[in-house]
This record gives sequence, C-alpha cells and structure tokens, in this order.
Amino acid sequence: MATCKKPRTKEVGCRRFVFVVVFTFMFVSVVVFFLRANPVSNIALEPADDTNLTHSYSHLRGNLKLPKQNELSIQLESRNRLPPRNRDLYPTLAKDHITIVLYVHNRPQYLQVVVKSLSQVKGIGETLLIVSHDGYFDEMNKIVEGIRFCQVKQIFSPYSPHIFPSSFPGVSPNDCKGKDNAAKKHCEGNPDQYGNHRSPKVVSLKHHWWWMMNTVWDGLKETWGHSGHILFIEEDHFIFPNAYRNLQILTSLKSKKCPDCYAANLAPSDVKSRGEGGESLIAERMGNVGYSFNRTVWRKIHRKAKEFCYFDDYNWDITMWTTVYPSFGAPVYSLRGPRTSAVHFGKCGLHQGQSEQTACVDNGVVNIEVNDEDKVANIKSEWNVRVHKNQPGYQAGFKGWGGWGDERDRRLCLEFARMYKITETASF
Repeated sequence: MATCKKPRTKEVGCRRFVFVVVFTFMFVSVVVFFLRANPVSNIALEPADDTNLTHSYSHLRGNLKLPKQNELSIQLESRNRLPPRNRDLYPTLAKDHITIVLYVHNRPQYLQVVVKSLSQVKGIGETLLIVSHDGYFDEMNKIVEGIRFCQVKQIFSPYSPHIFPSSFPGVSPNDCKGKDNAAKKHCEGNPDQYGNHRSPKVVSLKHHWWWMMNTVWDGLKETWGHSGHILFIEEDHFIFPNAYRNLQILTSLKSKKCPDCYAANLAPSDVKSRGEGGESLIAERMGNVGYSFNRTVWRKIHRKAKEFCYFDDYNWDITMWTTVYPSFGAPVYSLRGPRTSAVHFGKCGLHQGQSEQTACVDNGVVNIEVNDEDKVANIKSEWNVRVHKNQPGYQAGFKGWGGWGDERDRRLCLEFARMYKITETASF
C-alpha cells in the first residue's frame, strides 16, 4: 500500500493494523453465517437438556389445521416433551427391548389393577413404558406417577375432547345434537349414516388411538429410532408375569415361523378365550388385547389414513378390521402362543368414566387365576404354526356402527396423520 511505504516503524504498525482488520472481518463473517443458519429465536427455544425435540412438529404448525388450543391443552402438550422418569433407577434399556404403550382414560380402579400386574412382569425393568392419556384426571395421573418398576413416560392427547369443555373437539355451543336437522336448527355438524350427530365422549375413542399411534411412532424422541415391535395394551388388560418374555420369543420367531404375520399378540382374538392349550403356535386375525407390531406395519397403516379417518365407526378396532386391514390385499395374521398372557377384565365401557352416577359398578375388582406356567415363558421355538382361517367377527363390507359422520372429526383425524409426516401425507 502507498501509505505503508514510509519509515520502518510505521511499516510494522501498518501491517499490524491490516492484520487486525482482516481478522475482524473474518470473525464477523463467521458469526453472520452462523446466525443465518441458526436464527436467534430457534436457539432461545432450544431446551438445555435431552428434551430437545429436533423432530418436533412445531415447525409445521402453519401448515396444520388443528383446533385452537386452550391453556390446559398447551400445558399438556409441553409435558409430552419431558424425558422418562426413573432413569436413575433404570439408566439403560435393553438393546432388544419391546416398548410398551398403555393407553388410558379415566378408570382408576382398573388402572391400579393393570399397574400391579405390570409390576410382576418378568423383564419389565428392561424396557420403557409409555402411558398415553385421553384427557387429564388427577387420580389417573397420580397412579402413573407412582410407578417405580421401570422407566415411564407420560403423554397426553392435547386435542382430547375431554379437555375442551366449550369448543371443538369438545362440545361447541352451536353443535347439532341427536338427530337435529342442521338446516332447520341452524346448528353445526354432519350426521352419521344413521342420522345421529357426534358425541364428543364417543369420538374420543378413535381420536385418542389415532393420535397416540402417530405420536408414539413418529413424534417422540424416545421411539424415533425404535425399529422393533411396540406392544399396546389398555387400562383393563391384566398382564401375566410371562407376557414380556413370551412376546420376545414370538417377535423373534415371527419372520421365520409366520412370514405372513403382521403382528404378535399376547391373547386370542376372542377376548373370552384363554387359549387352546397344546404345543403349537397360532396364527389368526389380529386381536385388540396385547397386540404388537413394528414400524414397517405402522407405515402400511399410516398410508391408509384416509380410509381410517373416513370410515363411519367410532371404534378404532372395528375400523381397522373392516377397512384398513382388508385394503392390504392379503389376510392380516398375528402370531400368538396357545395360552393367553393377557386378559381383558373390564366390565365398564372405556369412556364411562367415574362420575357419581356412572362409576364402574364392579369397582375394578378382579380375580384372575395366575398359574405357575403363567409366571415363566411357555412358548417353544420348535413348535409348528396352526393357521386359523375364516374366523368370525367384523369383516370387509360391514358399514360401521356410526358415530363418526362429522366432517370436523374426519379432518382432525387426517391432521393427526400429517403432524409428523407432512410431506408423506400431503395428498390426504
């Protein structure tokens, strides 16, 4: 530079000045590049611990058409991001663990029975228990918070009708009721195929199951990398001590013994049966008591979101049996043992609840016989498989029991399918 061609002391000072300018420019450039790649708003919102949900659907909010949340809905959704409890007692999960999902509503007497049965299950401390709540109820929450026999994570459906007392998906002031004529009454809603308008307590059955499935498979940090089976049970399923070990055997044998089986079940599809006994594995239609499947099967189910969400039946299981499974093009078999490892004991409806007039009459009291052979794994790898074909029950062609005719419920159902996979389900 012309200004540097002077005495030597000035030349040295000038070089220092140029070095400082160049270094400062480089530093500022790096900082600007980093801030552009990581906006300040995002950095500020990042949790300091491992609750950082990099796969969260928060960035999709603008593209989703979900109901406006109230304060409780927002609080419950934030709780879903908390890490599992009891990690101090069970710091690591077994490498081949089968995650267990227990979905509940508001039957605390039943839940206490299920939790006690789970505490006796061999190997329960090796896995993660996820409890999915349809609504928030203090007594249910306290029971789950008291669990100490494994890692446990609670999730709450933030769009449960039970937490929206005066707006959809709960009861809206202008909702049509019963067999109201919407045009004459100037009310809102679409009747089902039998002319009946929606009941929020009834539709919550299907909403919760579908929200739970999408969240467990695609919305939780704890299960994103889980490629194995996930077991699903309800708050009125008594689980035998050998259930987890039996399920581990079944899932390991499924691909070899029954390549056409989509799932593994702890119990027969006939909820009144305790199994045939004998020494053979059973392949039959998938039941709704203690059923498990892997991510490959979930992908097939998820691709049928439109079929699931538009079938006029408020029951998730009947919807699956009559619409989703038949669309796979082949029988949907599930593999199980000859003796049950889980029993459905509930007498009260899932969403009957615990109000003073409608409390469960049996008070959750059960007397289930557990024999010695129910306490240890009792499935053998050398057994052959017997296939049960043409079983009775709901089949393709059944039109459904109704209760699911409102377009708002159908659209919300589809939005749940888009929460975490917006690109894959954009065509819905």
